[in-house]
Amino acid sequence: MNDKPTVRVRDVMKSDFDMIGGRLTVKDALNAMKYVETKMLIVDKRHEDDEYGVVLLSDIAKQVLAKDRAPERVNIYEIMSKPVISVSPDMDVRYCARMFEQFGLSRAPVVEGGGVVGIVSFTDMVLKGFVD
Repeated sequence: MNDKPTVRVRDVMKSDFDMIGGRLTVKDALNAMKYVETKMLIVDKRHEDDEYGVVLLSDIAKQVLAKDRAPERVNIYEIMSKPVISVSPDMDVRYCARMFEQFGLSRAPVVEGGGVVGIVSFTDMVLKGFVD
């Protein structure tokens, strides 16, 4: 029997995140990313029946920088991913890591009660999930 307590997503997630609107520009998103020191921003729902989106620093690199587009002229909704795979804060980090591997994710929003409560990444799970 394993006496080690289960490490949950809520134990390792970052609850300090920024949410932006899809109509903001990539330049606005980059400023927000710098401010909260993150590689992913949550894109807010436009209405109750909408879904959350995400924009990653790698999306900006691939779809704006590599294509020589002006960050101040590209809206987030043009490059964001939506809908996104989210995780529960009560999920065991081992299962979360398996899901990330299965779907090729590096990070995901943590959703509880229909709202985003944090962001979890492989880095968070490894660095915080193995600590005794």
